[in-house]
Amino acid sequence: MEDIGEDDALAPVGNLSQAALMVQRGVSRMLGRQNIACLQEVSLPNKRRADLVAVLPKGELWIIEIKSGLPDFQADQKWPDYLAFCDRFFFAIDADFPRDRLPDNTGIILADAYDADIIVEAPHHKLAAARRHAMTRRLARIGAFRAMRQADPRRRNMIFEGNKD
Repeated sequence: MEDIGEDDALAPVGNLSQAALMVQRGVSRMLGRQNIACLQEVSLPNKRRADLVAVLPKGELWIIEIKSGLPDFQADQKWPDYLAFCDRFFFAIDADFPRDRLPDNTGIILADAYDADIIVEAPHHKLAAARRHAMTRRLARIGAFRAMRQADPRRRNMIFEGNKD
């Protein structure tokens, strides 16, 4: 089984700007109301880090890239590297973001600190079964290790000893 590594499971969660954190909170609240689980700051197998990865009840995977403003979007053009690891890809933005600057082949979530709405549905690109299985397993392990860290912060350095199962 793959070793997710300490940088994956013990990554700081929420190392975004204040504006991005507000968007993240609104998106997380909206997803939770829809029975969609999500993890923040997830390292992907290609070494990119997704802001949010959501798992829907039937196993569909979404990646949501949070953009705090146009300069943030213009400076970070890595988003196409995320498409191979999700069924749908969304940008999450606030009301001040110029939506016409976002690519046509992505979904858009409009968010503030309290809530969010999907205003443009993302195109569906069904993941291959093997990729879905690997990503789901990765997300489960990252989530479990984060829960272990939260339950017992003193174990932080012990979690990864011999973690090559």
